[in-house]
Amino acid sequence: MAELVPFAVPTESDKTLLVWELSSGPTAEALHNSLFTEFSQFGLLYSVRVFPNAAVARPGFYAIIKFYSARDAHRAQKACDRKQLFQKSPVKVRLGTRHKAVQHQALALNSFQCQELANYYFGFNGWSKRIIKLQELSDHEKRENEDIVAPLQKQSLKFFCALEVLLPSYACRSPGVGVAEEPVHELEEGPLSFLMKRKTAQKFAIQKALSDAFQKLLIVVLESGKIAVEYRPSEEIVDVRSEELHDLIQVSCISWKQSCQGEEEYLSDFSLEEDEFRLPKLD
Repeated sequence: MAELVPFAVPTESDKTLLVWELSSGPTAEALHNSLFTEFSQFGLLYSVRVFPNAAVARPGFYAIIKFYSARDAHRAQKACDRKQLFQKSPVKVRLGTRHKAVQHQALALNSFQCQELANYYFGFNGWSKRIIKLQELSDHEKRENEDIVAPLQKQSLKFFCALEVLLPSYACRSPGVGVAEEPVHELEEGPLSFLMKRKTAQKFAIQKALSDAFQKLLIVVLESGKIAVEYRPSEEIVDVRSEELHDLIQVSCISWKQSCQGEEEYLSDFSLEEDEFRLPKLD
């Protein structure tokens, strides 16, 4: 049976492993590194989180490990449960179970995580991005030319980016857009600081557009291990609040379609709450 792997934060219980009876000798950081090394052999990991045992339990740690793939999580659970791994005593590994019915809205991966996931399944050379448009939306120049400007008025640098992710081996391309804004105070910041903020705004716009493009792609892992890709275009590409931005998106989409006929980077972080899972009782 094929497995679908989206470019989204994994929240399903069958992608989550609970590891307990971890010894109290090493530090939490050392345990994190050891767990990451051990479990990443079975597939790409989204996160490894280590917690101290409750005060009523004996000293030690437990961990919550999240995979992108449920198939990888199952293989890791079977291979590592009741094994010593990196310590003298065996650990226990179980698939996560929800303590109560909790539904999470799908959260987009940030651009770094998207690239990590794409590199894992498609290979470093299996995909690329092409920037179609990178344009400043801030009214900085307009304000400079105005006769009356508030003496302590704060301004911002805003950039819009439109790009596409290309997957040549799958004859697939996915468009994405992003807008980023950086606050700037000209009276307090020098030219170098202003330039750095300009570069930062551009970088964030590209990252948001890249993440947006990947959200429309779905990785299909077949039973044979081969990879397929499904493109799922969304009707609303971004929440548009201004006519100017709306026009830019429309123009960029038209340009993208024309390039298809001719030829060929919401930072999100998922914080897992412990009370959403029920840890098995310690023996």
